Amino acid sequence: MAEAQLQQFLEKVRQLNAFVALSEADPALRQALRDCGDHHQVVALARSCGFEIGRRWGEPPAGDGAEASSGGASSASLVRSPCPAAGGEVTTLLLQTPQLRLERIHSCSASSPEGFWYDQTEHEWVLLLQGSARLQFADEAEPRALACGEALLISAGRRHRLLASDPLPGTIWLALFWPPHPAH
Repeated sequence: MAEAQLQQFLEKVRQLNAFVALSEADPALRQALRDCGDHHQVVALARSCGFEIGRRWGEPPAGDGAEASSGGASSASLVRSPCPAAGGEVTTLLLQTPQLRLERIHSCSASSPEGFWYDQTEHEWVLLLQGSARLQFADEAEPRALACGEALLISAGRRHRLLASDPLPGTIWLALFWPPHPAH
């Protein structure tokens, strides 16, 4: 591991340890931590106390200028780009043929509107390149959690919705769409 990555890792451990120590000393904070229902809420609570524990391995600090220092190559990067505004998504078409469409989707604290369900005519395969997300399928009682590096196939016509994507620096999806083959 490079020295910069080691320092990044050690700083995250220091932030986590300090947050744990504070939560052990402050009963109200400990209760607020106990009331958190998922990772996103814990990260937000820690941030409200001045601790940054949400950054994942290899992610640069927000606003470190990594995009500008890449000599213009950042437009070709699948993982380095400015995060959209909270609640938003930015979709970039990467490739399109008559048989398939490949998109990069960068979402930040995004969710489907209440009562809205995607009901697509195409199959969709998604891979999380960064962050995590929670999806709900109409035919499943429990939501599905996806983490960085995990993929999921969503068949055409399978109703689903986005319950949550990560806050800053956001969730980055690679989504491949293709039409179902006609029945023979």
